[in-house]
Amino acid sequence: MLRFSVWPSPQRDWSETSSLARWVDDGPWHGMWCADHFMPNSENHTTKAGDVAECWSTIAAIAAITNRIRVGSLVSPTTFRHPAVLANTAATIDRQSNGRLVLGVGAGWQVNEHDAYGVDLMDPAARVDRFEEAIVIINDLLANERTSFDGRHFVMRDAPCEPKPVQTPLPVLVGTGGRRMTEITARHAHEWNTWGTPETAAGRIRALREACERVGRDPGTIRCSVQALFFFVDDDNVARKVAEKAPIDRSIVGNAEVMIQSIARYRDLGFDEIIVPDFVLGDSAEVRRESYERFARDVIPAFC
Repeated sequence: MLRFSVWPSPQRDWSETSSLARWVDDGPWHGMWCADHFMPNSENHTTKAGDVAECWSTIAAIAAITNRIRVGSLVSPTTFRHPAVLANTAATIDRQSNGRLVLGVGAGWQVNEHDAYGVDLMDPAARVDRFEEAIVIINDLLANERTSFDGRHFVMRDAPCEPKPVQTPLPVLVGTGGRRMTEITARHAHEWNTWGTPETAAGRIRALREACERVGRDPGTIRCSVQALFFFVDDDNVARKVAEKAPIDRSIVGNAEVMIQSIARYRDLGFDEIIVPDFVLGDSAEVRRESYERFARDVIPAFC
């Protein structure tokens, strides 16, 4: 069955995020995701002002006020987050939530926050090298009594990670679209996430399956999720104008029927979960909630 999850911006006030979490927990939704950043992004890589809630504090708080939905990071960069800290944080929240945590990780990408805080983003090749070491360490820490690792970027000496998570294994998700990161996903991850319209996502999920073939893994053992910018627009003329300005590779514009048709294509491609960000759902908490309510009322039932 196709599942649906929400993704509120980290710039939302906690009153809105917590209200959404409680509402989602009582509805047809599967989960709630949190981005892991420390400031808003800027196109010219300069420091940008704006509230950004810390990811793992928010996840823990959401887990504490809900009972059913999955919670997770989309995604935590291994530039800022040491793998031992990530593993222990994830295991702790998994226990607090009775096995509802997904640990989403990535190599890092947002230039302005790395520059502002003096964290080396590194060149792409070294960044991916570091990420691969990190995900190997995370999986080992979560599964084994002690972890030893001697790498270029990380060194572990008989390192513990206690308590262990409820889930065995605790699902580790990788968010990526690049070739090498996709192959790392095929080797080490339990779930995979990408952005894009059905046309864009088709090539990426095909690349994941090809990576699985190269490493000898059954692609059916990796859960696949996808998100896009969902613009609810009922008027065809307005929809055309919105589509002209929206990012062409990650935007779906139209009424509920358009949404259903597009999501059916994701399903046919083999995606398990549709994530709905609130980034373009409205300029106020009330409008964003109304958009989510419309999604739950007019779109999700078509896939139940």
